[in-house]
Amino acid sequence: MTSDQSIADYIRLLDPAERPDPYPLFARLRERGPFRIGTAPVVIVPGHADCTAILRDPRVSVDRSLGKLQLSSMPIYDSSKTTVEQAKPSFLFLDPPDHTRLRRLVSKAFTPRVVQQLEPRITELVDDILDKHSAAGTFDAVAEFAYPLPVTVICELLGVPLEDEAQLSHWSSLLSRTLDPTSRHAAEHQVDPAELQRAGTELSLYFERLTERRRADPGPDLLSQLLAAEDAGDMLTHDELISTCALLLVAGHETTVNLISNATLALLRRPAELAALRANPERAQGVVEETLRFDPPVQLIPRIAADDLPVGDLTVERGDLVVMLVAAAQRDPAAFADPDRFDPARDNRHLAFGLGAHFCLGAPLARLEARIALTRLAQRVEAPRLPTDPPVYREHVNLRGPAHMPIEYAAIRPR
Repeated sequence: MTSDQSIADYIRLLDPAERPDPYPLFARLRERGPFRIGTAPVVIVPGHADCTAILRDPRVSVDRSLGKLQLSSMPIYDSSKTTVEQAKPSFLFLDPPDHTRLRRLVSKAFTPRVVQQLEPRITELVDDILDKHSAAGTFDAVAEFAYPLPVTVICELLGVPLEDEAQLSHWSSLLSRTLDPTSRHAAEHQVDPAELQRAGTELSLYFERLTERRRADPGPDLLSQLLAAEDAGDMLTHDELISTCALLLVAGHETTVNLISNATLALLRRPAELAALRANPERAQGVVEETLRFDPPVQLIPRIAADDLPVGDLTVERGDLVVMLVAAAQRDPAAFADPDRFDPARDNRHLAFGLGAHFCLGAPLARLEARIALTRLAQRVEAPRLPTDPPVYREHVNLRGPAHMPIEYAAIRPR
């Protein structure tokens, strides 16, 4: 039940000093069970069984307009106005039937079969990245390895010209803060809110211009496909198209960067696991899934209660914000044996991609990118090591990963 200590520990999660290892805090919160933040309409849920039940419960919503609290969401351009509006959210913040319609139109580009066709290109990109550092002896495993791959992949999928990638990456990095449900106050004090607003407007206007070019000259990219998409008589409206492109850019690479970075860190800290992956590339998928459980790139999942529902000994009231501590749930000993041990061979039932209707659309792509990146890292980088551990972490509370992670190595083998 609620306790002053639980609230204090939860607030400590916002402290950048906790970024290198928040898991002792998560463990204490999990041991105490669900609790309410004082008199605020916020309930924190740290256990695996409770999180699983909530993610599957039809009484919870992603529509932030239903909540008692005003929550930030990605600023989206409305072509009928001259300002950024919150009235045109991406389908990340929509419930059925709108969510179902938009997801159905977009999901065709992210099926496992379609994504698997990208394997040769992703492998080429990873090898190109490693080739750039073949004589250096060191590189930043975040900025120079984990980051360029998913950025390039999502930009190529959307048909974004190569020369525009750096600008879109900057906007995406800023807007990713709006995906943090617990640190709006912190984000507004770390980044000028007007700068976030400008980034949302500029990103949307960029896709406005790119859309005009694709209408006149369609290509094989996803944006051109979305322009032509029709499913059961339903088409994307213009504003839905722009908001969807913005979502795919931000969500399509920020979390994958953290997944690759966190998995790389796990392997560098466990040389035996790295050697086992080098000897058997089939282990890469297990490393990816265990990273998603053990050190997930998304630590928290927010939902809004659309009706009253029980959670443990609490009653979550309609309009309450429910924050599921996925990072705590995935080390729950009631769900995982020896949960604090990194074990790529375990039978994994993690919640890192969510569950149900809002299961992560990009999961097949994220898994493929991470699997290839880790496999080629293990095969080509000889004797890698961390000169500094722990690395410096991003300040973001929800999207967890190192900000920088220099590694040293003996050589990079030819591809």
